[in-house]
Amino acid sequence: MTVTRVPVLPSASKFLRLAACLAPLAVLPAPPSFAQDAAPAAQAATEPLGIVGKSGRHAFQVEVMRTDAQRAKGLMFRRSMAADHGMLFDFERPAPATMWMKNTYLSLDMVFIRSDGSIARIAADTEPLSTKVISSGEPVLAVLELNAGTAAKLGIRAGDRVEHAMFKR
Repeated sequence: MTVTRVPVLPSASKFLRLAACLAPLAVLPAPPSFAQDAAPAAQAATEPLGIVGKSGRHAFQVEVMRTDAQRAKGLMFRRSMAADHGMLFDFERPAPATMWMKNTYLSLDMVFIRSDGSIARIAADTEPLSTKVISSGEPVLAVLELNAGTAAKLGIRAGDRVEHAMFKR
C-alpha cells in the first residue's frame, strides 16, 4: 500500500489551525451587551410611586435606575411604556441634572424632583431622538420620566409631592 503525503505550506497550516480554533466560537451566543443593544430592553422590576397634589393622588409603577450604567441607558430604544408606568432616576445626592432624548423613541414628561420629594419643574412633551439638553434648573435628587402628556392630563404640577422610599432617606 502506498501512502501519498501532500505537503502543506507553513502559512496554510497556520491558517487551518486558526480556523479550527475559531470554529467553535461561531456558535456561541452574542455577548450580553450586544444582545441588549440589538433588541429592545425588557422592562425591569417595578416599585410603587405616588404623586399627590391639588388634583388628587396618582399611582404609578416605576423602574428605578440606581447605577451609572442604568441611568445612562434609561428608556433608550424602547418603543412603548404602559400608561401607569414610569422610570425614576436616582442621582443619590442633590445636584443640577441634565437629561436628553438621544436614542429614546418615546416622547416623555420629565419630572424633576427635589430631595424632599417636591416637584421642582416639569419638562413636558420632550422631543424623541433629540440631543437637546433638558435642565432641572436647580439641584434635584431624582427625575421621573412619564409618557408625554401624563402630567397635563392628571394635573401634576411643580410643588406637588412625590411619594417613594427614595424621599424618606
